[in-house]
Amino acid sequence: MPAVDVRLVDVTKRFGDVVAVDHINLEVQDGEFFSLLGPSGCGKTTTLRMIGGFEEPTSGLIELQGQDVTWLPPYRRNVNTVFQNYALFPHLNVFENVAFGLRRRGVKGPELSSRVGEMLRLVELPGYEKRRPSQISGGQAQRVALARALINRPAVLLLDEPLGALDLKLRKQMQVELKRIQQEVGITFIYVTHDQEEAMTMSDRIAVMSAGRYEQLGNPEELYERPRTRFVAGFLGVSNLLQGTLEGGADAYAVIRLRTGIGIRVPRGLTNGHSEVEVGVRPEKIRLFAETADPPGDANVLDGVIRDASYLGVSTQYIVETSIGEGVAVYEQNVERTEHGSLHRSGERVRLAWSPDHTFVVRAEGEAAAPASPKPET
Repeated sequence: MPAVDVRLVDVTKRFGDVVAVDHINLEVQDGEFFSLLGPSGCGKTTTLRMIGGFEEPTSGLIELQGQDVTWLPPYRRNVNTVFQNYALFPHLNVFENVAFGLRRRGVKGPELSSRVGEMLRLVELPGYEKRRPSQISGGQAQRVALARALINRPAVLLLDEPLGALDLKLRKQMQVELKRIQQEVGITFIYVTHDQEEAMTMSDRIAVMSAGRYEQLGNPEELYERPRTRFVAGFLGVSNLLQGTLEGGADAYAVIRLRTGIGIRVPRGLTNGHSEVEVGVRPEKIRLFAETADPPGDANVLDGVIRDASYLGVSTQYIVETSIGEGVAVYEQNVERTEHGSLHRSGERVRLAWSPDHTFVVRAEGEAAAPASPKPET
């Protein structure tokens, strides 16, 4: 098992009557790219700031590499932080910005030059040493801030939405670069973002946060394919959720009976003991068939009518009004084309089919929830 770099035990943060972080338990492993993902106000940045020492918890324990750092100031923790605004010194050139932390530790001469050069090569900015922050682009400034934060070789690097100020194309490029850099240096990264694609692109594991707690923690595939709550299912991409009641089943699959009597098969291990549930399926997992066609025999099937078809280039998005009275989104890759740009027309009657293995279950709203963040998860 990898060593634990950061451990939070029952950490709470209150601002007056507002509970920003609510009894979080968390473990981040050595060398892991770990993300805190959630909407504004969910507590992710406050959690990061407590790890960095910029906020003191109201209660709880924070450990860094086995050491209790709960009440230590930032400069006594072996962590560095990259902020969204980069916080570069405008009066210093790139070299001096990157060298700042080394100079404060008394590093001079050839060692200083060598380590700054190494960092600039790592972030692919050799030759930019003499430029000022005002003479480089936003993406280059982000790389300089990253190099400055990494040069003292912290145990953990904290990143607070560092790509938020970049345009979409550059942000996607930097996602790949950040993951490459993290893998090369082998340092634990804890990354805060509200962008689910950003988190899924880079992270080894993600904690999806809401209302001061995390609702689910896991790797990107697990969170996307097997969300446990309505919030996680909706925050990580688009989900179709249909209300039903759990019934039995004679094999590896349980049956969720929808209110019209239609049975939907789901892997038995996903039901979690709740009777009133919502059965879910991602739009890209569904295949559309003509009304007269026979889908595969083991598939879950609903009948419906296409109410909207939107051509999106790589795929076509359909909204299908189903026989249970609910609209279902379907994404189909445009591997074939017709005169009207998609395979199916609005008003066409179709059959929707998907594998039981692509089906997930979340607790219905109103069902009692299990406590979030109950203990450290590894």
